[in-house]
Amino acid sequence: MNHDPNCIFCKIVEGKIPSKKVYEDEDVLAFHDIHPWAPVHFLLIPKEHVTSMAHVEERHAAVLGRIMTLVPKLAQQEGCRPYPEGGFRIVCNTGADGGQEVPHVHFHVIGGPRPWLKG
Repeated sequence: MNHDPNCIFCKIVEGKIPSKKVYEDEDVLAFHDIHPWAPVHFLLIPKEHVTSMAHVEERHAAVLGRIMTLVPKLAQQEGCRPYPEGGFRIVCNTGADGGQEVPHVHFHVIGGPRPWLKG
């Protein structure tokens, strides 16, 4: 599995930096955002280092699909109300113009009662 020794998310995957885990399996890690925008705010990442969505290849389809299927279950587990009254937002920033701050593909799952700090 590809890792970047300078990537903060790779360090979290390796256990070198602590995180408040939401979910983990052999390919995916979910953990709480350290600067939450809403009552529910966690990140889902592939454990393999992929710099951004601009770097995604066909071989990443399975892990990205797995991440998307985990979103509704984990969102509800973490406190989002069920659809349609409740719900959540999924955000994936890509590159400087897209607002990406950490160069490791990641999906923000944001939800809970409004108003939110951002968004």
